Amino acid sequence: MRTIKLGTSSLEVPVVAVGCMRINSLDKPGAEKFVRTAMEEGANFFDHADIYGSGECEEIFADAVQMNDDIREKMILQSKVGIRKGMFDFSKEHILESVDGILKRLNTDYLDVLLLHRPDTLVEPEEVAEAFTKLEESGKVRHFGVSNQKPMQIQLLQKYVKQPIVANQLQLSITNANMISNGMNVNMENESAIDRDGSVLDFCRLNDITIQPWSPFQYGFFEGVFLDNDKFPELNKQINEVAENYGVSNTTIATAWLLRHPANMQPVIGTMNIGRLKDCIKASDINLTREEWYSIYRAAGNILP
Repeated sequence: MRTIKLGTSSLEVPVVAVGCMRINSLDKPGAEKFVRTAMEEGANFFDHADIYGSGECEEIFADAVQMNDDIREKMILQSKVGIRKGMFDFSKEHILESVDGILKRLNTDYLDVLLLHRPDTLVEPEEVAEAFTKLEESGKVRHFGVSNQKPMQIQLLQKYVKQPIVANQLQLSITNANMISNGMNVNMENESAIDRDGSVLDFCRLNDITIQPWSPFQYGFFEGVFLDNDKFPELNKQINEVAENYGVSNTTIATAWLLRHPANMQPVIGTMNIGRLKDCIKASDINLTREEWYSIYRAAGNILP
């Protein structure tokens, strides 16, 4: 699979990341087969979080791969911290404690990437800096990033944190594309012109921060997928036409739509279906034309000024 550099780091990662939030929906043989297939297809970047299945998903993953030093060297592991029941917590104590729990559940000595999961308005960036430095110096974490953060929040962290922020995981799909559409509706009086994220797309491109789109096939906030959905007839018609031209599935084209953007994004695919996973991976080899990209964008109801 095609690879990109993650942010400003030297870490080469596949352009499609495998999200493990739903791995607890598989039985042990199913989980083993899914992870093995992903590795065989070159999708060796696995995204976790300490809250997925209340930690169970990380344990299931480690058990499925029968984690050992040999297999660990062949994969890239990312996890996220900062969400607690009823609150967000970026305190030094919570970050360090959470990482130790993640490492224990994944049965590994280190994470390749650690993300702060949701912005904590009570964050004291000096504490985050202390936690990151301790984790880096101890070898427990090699690279650091954020999730769901706006530019000013990242800049506040970077004022104190010495490690580069290499990734920002953000909700983005064809139907949830405000970070794209507001940049094309500058100075316009319409819904698409509303900047809901502080121009985070341009900020990440300017600062070489890799955007990792989550829920790349969802509309709304986990309301469902837009593919093969009667609520989106024009969008599915257009995606299916493009898919037929390339001889691939609609899943492949929906993934390729994100990969076509010059921001060099790394979509996080949450499917536990091996066939759909392979379809997503095929998008690595497809480069949509400008006409195809815009036709899909407009078919989703996104307007051009």
